[in-house]
Amino acid sequence: MKIIQLSDLHLGLLAGANRLTPIIDKILTEHPDIIVSTGDLLDSTHGDFSEIIKLFNLIPVRYGKYAVTGNHEYYSGLENALAITRRAGFKMLRGHGVTIDGLINIVGVDDADAALTDRERIALMTVKNGSFTLLLKHRPSIAFNHLELFDLQMSGHTHGGQIFPFTYLVRYLYPLPDGYVELNKDTVLYTSRGTGSWGPQMRILAAPELTVIELAPEKIASPPE
Repeated sequence: MKIIQLSDLHLGLLAGANRLTPIIDKILTEHPDIIVSTGDLLDSTHGDFSEIIKLFNLIPVRYGKYAVTGNHEYYSGLENALAITRRAGFKMLRGHGVTIDGLINIVGVDDADAALTDRERIALMTVKNGSFTLLLKHRPSIAFNHLELFDLQMSGHTHGGQIFPFTYLVRYLYPLPDGYVELNKDTVLYTSRGTGSWGPQMRILAAPELTVIELAPEKIASPPE
């Protein structure tokens, strides 16, 4: 199963359809089964989003597109941001989860609830069925007291610092600011550097990324003869 993670696109006044088009083209070459957005898909909700919505709806995805809110969805006007994201074909996960064909659980929490670990636990408990569980959470903060409830957390928010030397400030605020980290032997965090940019449309020593993660069945050793 191939999952593509978008994070921190910050679409709006400074980044529109022209910025999104090459990203969509790249996604189409990957043939994903699932697309997830880990927040800050939008930076504003002013203007015409019809072309952006049309581009997202060009992507054929076997098991659908799922999204959680980031802090900029709140800054830009939550209700409008939710409406635009849904029109772009994403199912919003706001403190609950879905089970897809008995194969995978996807659970999402609102950015406003990021520090409320009890709400995160409640969301994860809605899909406690033994299947692989993916947790979508905008900020790479970890609730270590319930790692047993999910297998992979995908986050964003940090931009990997975006512009050096802000990298050091980001690492101070978020000790796990980018990449793949094993939290224990069964649970992993992946934090994206972000697919877009916030503010100045530039990056220095913090390249953007389109994250592709493939899940495969665990290999079972052959029994001894």
